[in-house]
Amino acid sequence: MRSTLLADTMITRRLGFNLYLLAVLAGLACGCQSPEKKREKQVTTLAMHLEVNQDNTVFSRTIAVFRAKPVEVTVDRSPFLTEAEVASAAVVGDQNGWSLQLRLNERGKWLLEQYSTANPGRHMAIFSTFGPENKESRWLGAPLLNRRNSSGILQFTPDASREEAEEIAFGLNNLARQVAEKSKW
Repeated sequence: MRSTLLADTMITRRLGFNLYLLAVLAGLACGCQSPEKKREKQVTTLAMHLEVNQDNTVFSRTIAVFRAKPVEVTVDRSPFLTEAEVASAAVVGDQNGWSLQLRLNERGKWLLEQYSTANPGRHMAIFSTFGPENKESRWLGAPLLNRRNSSGILQFTPDASREEAEEIAFGLNNLARQVAEKSKW
């Protein structure tokens, strides 16, 4: 009886040791990624909210856009466009220096056309989380919807440095690439 109990204890201890060893090895394998691998997985979130009339409902909120000279805008809490509708992003040169250009997929193009047609004179507030481990988050801008946009391209100057804008574009392109790879399967 005693020898059976001793043998059971040894098997249990050996099994417990192996589980701890496997857990440590798995943690090392997952945690030891090169900076390039981490950068390849870096993604950016993006949410576009429509300006609405100020009211005291739970469906809207007032936000401050632009850090240097904040402007308050009341927006719908639910975004009408997100990073899921971005096909590609780039930092491009323009007459003011540079801006962030977003090319939308078919669904995004349709949504932008619908919202820009139905809401002339309203702003579209753009929120993003970006950078390594999405440590940065802010309202990037509130471009005016002054006419119908059926091109599927949205270009604006964000409240961000050029390096931050490039991080945003990089994360959006990574996400678009990951979605395209998954949709192939």
